[in-house]
Amino acid sequence: MAIATPRTWVVGEVVTAAMLNAEVRDQWTDLISGWTNYTPSWTATGTAPVLGNGSIFGRYKLVGKVCTVNLEAVFGTTSTFGSGAWGFSVPFTAASPASSSTNFSYLGAARGHNASQWVTGTVAVAKGFAVARLFSHQHSAEWAATQPQVWVGASTNYLEAQLSYETT
Repeated sequence: MAIATPRTWVVGEVVTAAMLNAEVRDQWTDLISGWTNYTPSWTATGTAPVLGNGSIFGRYKLVGKVCTVNLEAVFGTTSTFGSGAWGFSVPFTAASPASSSTNFSYLGAARGHNASQWVTGTVAVAKGFAVARLFSHQHSAEWAATQPQVWVGASTNYLEAQLSYETT
């Protein structure tokens, strides 16, 4: 159950157990409930990447209209990396704040590992979209098969990202 708008109480109203459960217990249950697992889609603006024997995992926590997402992709020996900028699906479409600019995005952190090298970046989901994109701190480019490094298929090569955003 998602957090609901609180009830407006009326003077003299008889409060029942069902009302209290809905207004108090159910709201707290939503706040303290666990995260939800999902399988993100991995896409690219050019040739599609193929996970092969790698793995991809996502989980999210929705509190009201705020969604926090964790993504992890572990590349396998048969993974191929496609062409063009990568995208990873998030569970809900990002909201468009009324006062935001045309290019508004919600931002989070990303890091990747290839052999013995760590890279860091920013993960972003633009308003009105349900796809997160990663941007390299080192190269000012979107992550792709050769950005911010040349990715290879091996279980020591992976990426992680976390992002919080407002949902529609």
